[in-house]
Amino acid sequence: MLSNHVSSSATPYRGRFAPSPTGPLHFGSLVSALASYLDAKQQQGSWIIRIEDVDGTRCNARFSEQIIDTLNSYGLHSDEPIRVQSQHHNLYEQQLSKLKQQQIVFPCNCTRQSLAKHNGSHPNKCQSNLDKPHSWRLQTSPVIYEYQDRIQGRLVFSDDLKNNCPVLKRKDGFFSYQLAVVVDDHLQNISHLVRGADLIETTAQQLHLYHLLGWTAPNLCHIPLITNHQGDKISKQNHAKPIENNHLPTLLRALHYLKIDLISPTSITEALSLAIEAWDPSKLQGIKDLPLEEQDLHFI
Repeated sequence: MLSNHVSSSATPYRGRFAPSPTGPLHFGSLVSALASYLDAKQQQGSWIIRIEDVDGTRCNARFSEQIIDTLNSYGLHSDEPIRVQSQHHNLYEQQLSKLKQQQIVFPCNCTRQSLAKHNGSHPNKCQSNLDKPHSWRLQTSPVIYEYQDRIQGRLVFSDDLKNNCPVLKRKDGFFSYQLAVVVDDHLQNISHLVRGADLIETTAQQLHLYHLLGWTAPNLCHIPLITNHQGDKISKQNHAKPIENNHLPTLLRALHYLKIDLISPTSITEALSLAIEAWDPSKLQGIKDLPLEEQDLHFI
């Protein structure tokens, strides 16, 4: 068992928000951005924006510009130049090459149809032909990881890596989120992650990659998700509406879901300043999700 393979609290705080430009910023993403921003600023840390556009089939530079403009309109400015994943494919290739040298990745021609009989998971072996289009998958093992999440509590991943060999590079040549996010967070010296609870399911694979590459993972914290009345996450996939730029009432409603209710701030700048002081992630402990209230249904 590998326990607490994450940054210590003594590490200088460097947080980030990393949206994928598959559409404009929506209300759920604003809540996530605020949580990561408030956590960083309350600890006098740096907060960095990164554009995760490694998936060239779904991302659009137009949305990158819109997302950044919206974040800036809410006073959420990156403390460093914004990193764009699509400009760094060579760095992901370098780390993939290291994993190839360790013989812990393998080529794969499997299709979704061929994996259906294994419930979508990879059986940890396949007959691959390098002359045909192939992905590169990570060879996994029954390693157990655990860490202490400030909101979710103690999390243990015991079966998440069994018969689940994640793709690191796709057949079409694009790198996967799993590899790119680990490489970027390491190279940017990200020490703390505050992100949505939907990403908990990816955590075991990311911790495994950190271990294999000899790196220390960031301190991890997962906030509850904003959901609709059907219990589904508010997301671009569920056609969440773009939020209005520079709109104080929208900011105040987003803070409300983070258990911060401010009394009549007159500007976004004032609201952010008060919210930094009021931010307390322990207030979100024990909460599975955050259903949209009636007055906020216009956000979906």
